[in-house]
Amino acid sequence: MSQPCHIQHTDILISGGGVAGLTAAAAFGAAGFTTICVDPAPPVTSEGDDGADMRTTALLHPSRKLLEAAGLWARLTPYAAPLQIMRIIDAGGEKSEARLSRDFDAADLSDEPFGWNFPNWLLRREMVSRLAEIPQVDFRPGVATTGLVTRESGAEVTLSDGSHVRARLVVAADGRNSFIREAAGIPVKTTHYGQKALAFAVTHPIPHGNVSTEIHRSGGPFTLVPLPDRNGVPSSAIVWMERGAEAERLAALPVAEFEAAMLERSTGILGPLTLETRRSVWPMLTQIARRFSAQRVALIAEAAHVIPPIGAQGLNMSLADLSYLLELCDRDPAHLGEPAMLDAYHRRRWPEVKAREIGIDFLNRASMVQARPLRDLRAGVLGALYSLGPVRKSLMRAGLGVK
Repeated sequence: MSQPCHIQHTDILISGGGVAGLTAAAAFGAAGFTTICVDPAPPVTSEGDDGADMRTTALLHPSRKLLEAAGLWARLTPYAAPLQIMRIIDAGGEKSEARLSRDFDAADLSDEPFGWNFPNWLLRREMVSRLAEIPQVDFRPGVATTGLVTRESGAEVTLSDGSHVRARLVVAADGRNSFIREAAGIPVKTTHYGQKALAFAVTHPIPHGNVSTEIHRSGGPFTLVPLPDRNGVPSSAIVWMERGAEAERLAALPVAEFEAAMLERSTGILGPLTLETRRSVWPMLTQIARRFSAQRVALIAEAAHVIPPIGAQGLNMSLADLSYLLELCDRDPAHLGEPAMLDAYHRRRWPEVKAREIGIDFLNRASMVQARPLRDLRAGVLGALYSLGPVRKSLMRAGLGVK
């Protein structure tokens, strides 16, 4: 007779070790919940290594409280590039030059910057180091979730190393193609834009002055986000969104030609841009799960929602998911993962995410327009909205996710 397999028990199993999953592991572990976090791929924690995530994340200041409670903020703050001003430039005229520029200054709301920008590979490095300090967290890189069975009493998860875990709550942080979401039978609605985004880092002769700049022409925004200086030279992260074929063409250009294209598309705002890292390419889509919870399962981050990288919304929405889920767990740990808790999570987060998804979809479609009359209309709307002080402040608060 075969021996019954050993089952390990835990409060929470997190499927997915990206930035959201690692943050969740640190947050739940620091709050005293026994937590196992698995991911099929060991995290890439150095910029020069193959597979390094070249994107950056602007952590807006509502996310800071969660990161502080998780013991992450003190680790991250030495590498932060503050975002004091969000500048929007319309370059939709005949030539690729700024014809309208509007600044949204965080000082209009508080003495805090809008947020702080970090390379994603660096976030992973610091988060993995933090997990090693938390006794309640068992981080298992190189291990995938391969099976999920849920009951009223709990969830049993099968892992790729053959082990079995019984959890009171399974948190799906395993990305847009989430295994846990599919195993829980939750459908998604997906919208494709025919766009791709290039992500990379540059240096430039003109300091960025802690200004994040979105330049709109056609195809999607060209966004420069401040980074700390690189070897004493001002540096920025760039996300360049274009129609798919054009993005692939740009990604394949020789460096000198690519730098010339960057200079034109950036309207020369920071002077000539020097490519400092490899170029990664990401398909653009909007996706939202029909529900953010199922029996013993909560979806967070890209398992729940995917949006284009406009206005630094993506990871901050994910951390808002995590923050509310953690609040519910802290408030009633005796009923962790039970239906009332997970229904409350879905009822709060789904409408908030849906509203934000609709707004980002509109902004992205507006940024893609090619026809000159529509580009002129876009510039006129931006100018009109900005000129109304209360509207400008409301837009800034909405962008931060502040009520």
